[in-house]
Amino acid sequence: MAISRENTGQILTVLLAGGQGQRLRPLTERRAKPAVPFGSVYRIIDFTLSNCVNSFFRRIYVLTQYESVTLHRHLRDTWNVLSPDLGEFVDIVPPQQRLPNRWYSGTADAVFQNLYLLQQERPEWVLIVGGDHIYKMDYALLLEEHLDRGADASIVCIDVDTEAAKGFGIMGTDESSRIVDFQEKPDEPTPMPGCDDRCLASMGIYLFNTEVLVRALVRDAKDPESSKDFGHDVIPRLIAERDVFAYNIKSEGQPGEGYWRDVGTLDSYWDANMDLIARHPEFDLYGDDWPIRSGTGHRPPAKICVSTEGTMGSFEQSLLAPGVVVSGGRVQRSVIGPRVEIHNESEVDECVIMGGCRIGKRVKLRRAVIEESTVLPDGIEIGYDLDHDRERFTVTDDDVVVIPSRAPVQ
Repeated sequence: MAISRENTGQILTVLLAGGQGQRLRPLTERRAKPAVPFGSVYRIIDFTLSNCVNSFFRRIYVLTQYESVTLHRHLRDTWNVLSPDLGEFVDIVPPQQRLPNRWYSGTADAVFQNLYLLQQERPEWVLIVGGDHIYKMDYALLLEEHLDRGADASIVCIDVDTEAAKGFGIMGTDESSRIVDFQEKPDEPTPMPGCDDRCLASMGIYLFNTEVLVRALVRDAKDPESSKDFGHDVIPRLIAERDVFAYNIKSEGQPGEGYWRDVGTLDSYWDANMDLIARHPEFDLYGDDWPIRSGTGHRPPAKICVSTEGTMGSFEQSLLAPGVVVSGGRVQRSVIGPRVEIHNESEVDECVIMGGCRIGKRVKLRRAVIEESTVLPDGIEIGYDLDHDRERFTVTDDDVVVIPSRAPVQ
């Protein structure tokens, strides 16, 4: 069935953005994970919201909870662009403790506590997405496949090798892509039909017929043994009773060529940023056909210049946001956020530096993530003596040094 703009007006998107992001600490100590800066000029949530807007899924509720002030501010300043006159909106929904008088206890519980929104909007379908992944996806193609199959629910999946599958929820399907089995982080994952070394892993993106979703959530809320989570509780029960189908993000017509990254850990966050700087990156930020919206605002261009000491600034294979000034420093293989200053004889290599940082003179940085508005004094070295770095900062399993904005840097 072909999908038109009129069809997409009958769908409501619920974006879950309330997780604590414990594995991304210290970057999430004062902000929700979807609000963490990424890719020089974006926040993580911008990728999911851009997918929604580009797919014409423009009725969006964002459910927030943990450390949400930064996220609320970003949504207000960047995503106040849709037309209420056309029924379009990105609305923030903080916890209201309407029914059980408690905070959200899981992904399914978060939606259950806001079922009144579905009663108000009366959509035909509900799309459930998270705000903490990096990918491009045309959700309208998902809806089209959902309708053609006569599905009650559809789960977006990505095929991964059998070893990586042990860390995901794995879908076992028949030849028609109907899901017949679900395994949570299995030791021996079920392979895809006709492909013994690949498995279908859930991406945590769900499309429901509204009636099916409401019934499933009400029943789950009454179950005292449930953890109130879509992946652990709601989806396995639905698979046994309803027509639930898998949709591969690598399906024909999808804009992202199958790229998807969960940036839930510090190492995966650094890796995903480094993916962007390749000469021919897997994930292309520059295509006009599927733009990713950011909140860079009205800032001057980046500037590479000679310092007052006469040293020439330079950069190589890096992303530089508006407002960056490299004055006599050298930047290579790095991702630099807005308004960052990098001064004379400083060297920045394989780093992620968020907006508003000031890098002094003769600073040497290697494999580091520097949080917003951090000031690094002249002469400091980070990433070269990891034992010393561990005494002051967080150092990941892959030897990436993470410096929060409030850390004592000397």
